[in-house]
Amino acid sequence: MPEHVSILQLMGVAVLAVATVIWVVGLSRLLRRARTEAAVRHHGRVLRAIPRQRRSGPAAETVELTPEERAAFAGLVRQFSDSRP
Repeated sequence: MPEHVSILQLMGVAVLAVATVIWVVGLSRLLRRARTEAAVRHHGRVLRAIPRQRRSGPAAETVELTPEERAAFAGLVRQFSDSRP
């Protein structure tokens, strides 16, 4: 032990060293826990910022077509399918 260093200074260094070790251990545990929770959230949960989707949509609307309208629609479908490469 050096003669010009007091006991209080040596104890202060020891206390700071122990506090540093405790802080590093606590920080590593905190980061490990956060990483594990993030992995669980990534695999199993949806984002909280996105509102929940409805399970059922609105009632489907249907319109009965006349034979002329069906023929016109079929003609449009043929026209569009012929113009595609």
